[in-house]
Amino acid sequence: MRTTLVLWDIDYTLLVSGPAGRSVYPRAFAALTGTEAPSTVPTEGRTEPAIMAELLAVHGVTDIRDKDAADAMITALRDAAPQLLSQGRRLPGALECLTALHGDPRGVQSLLTGNLRTNAELKLSTFGLDGLVDFEAGAYGSDDSHRPRLVALAQRRAGDRYGTVFDRDNTVLVGDTLRDVAAGREGGARVVAVATGQDGAEELLAAGADVVLPDLRDTELVVRTLLGDGKSPRESGEFAP
Repeated sequence: MRTTLVLWDIDYTLLVSGPAGRSVYPRAFAALTGTEAPSTVPTEGRTEPAIMAELLAVHGVTDIRDKDAADAMITALRDAAPQLLSQGRRLPGALECLTALHGDPRGVQSLLTGNLRTNAELKLSTFGLDGLVDFEAGAYGSDDSHRPRLVALAQRRAGDRYGTVFDRDNTVLVGDTLRDVAAGREGGARVVAVATGQDGAEELLAAGADVVLPDLRDTELVVRTLLGDGKSPRESGEFAP
């Protein structure tokens, strides 16, 4: 029986999309407005619609429909696909961990990401990870621009698909940013953070992550952490910040 829902963030948790990922917003801005964006906005841990909306707003653009903005971001990443493949990379251990969890009958494995679903699928397929997660059981930036609300949506979708009630006790969000931690805590999931992005291990633990791992290289440790007894480092003493 599938008893644990594991929800993965994508960028800097499973892979690095490199310049191609960063180019989505200026490319989309140019397509939507016919001009170059003179400045950028923060992106880490946010949804793509929220990032694009802020980028447009800070430059005084207020008449773009959400659907048009989403379509522009999808086109932008598709156009950057060659750069995504050549300059992006899968993070060490990501393939091994996803493969191990995919074959484990205890877990449902999906995504909780700020990426639009189409962009999430493209990123994972580019690096050979797409066949290892159930996209239908996850939640995406295209569902809601506020990440904490995505947790409950993924829990409902996974519950409907697998006949299990998923809640805070049996849902694990895996991410690398303080916003990932906040999404899990507010949305109703345990949080396993990986210190593979800009936020350090001590910051992630202080923000409320239940466990902080340095990376995904130790497949056995990752699987045990995600599908084990759920104890936090404060309770078990096994994991260090």
